[in-house]
Amino acid sequence: MKLFVPLQHEFVFRSMMNEARTVEMLEEHGVKPTANRIVVAKALAAADGPMSLAELERKILTIDKSGIFRALTLFREHHLVHVIEGGTEGVKYELCHSHDHENDEDLHPHFYCEQCQKTYCLDHLELPDVVLPEGFEPHSMNLIIKGRCPECSGK
Repeated sequence: MKLFVPLQHEFVFRSMMNEARTVEMLEEHGVKPTANRIVVAKALAAADGPMSLAELERKILTIDKSGIFRALTLFREHHLVHVIEGGTEGVKYELCHSHDHENDEDLHPHFYCEQCQKTYCLDHLELPDVVLPEGFEPHSMNLIIKGRCPECSGK
């Protein structure tokens, strides 16, 4: 099972997330593009890394916490966001660069800095191959590496 497709130009992806592209992305994943969903998707696209629900709530002042959470839950169901576990603020979310609303083709590891508590996307790295015992069906994989980031370690 191939779980990773390298991104060609993530910076271009983030900088080109205008409303038309956001609507197109939502529709590609089978998500009806409501005003709230567009705002949440654009906030995730503009972020420099994965965001927690609390961070999104602080950034998006026009939608309450339950509205943001409903959008994130729907995005997860349609493989539009990755859910990253392992930080201090519970789970974090990031836009998935998958082009398939049924399969996540953009799985990659993440790094959590134990000093500054920032989560970094390591989308240039592949997840290791894991051979599961017979009968197990993988649906997703979450790998988080913990330590100190270059800024905190002074490198």
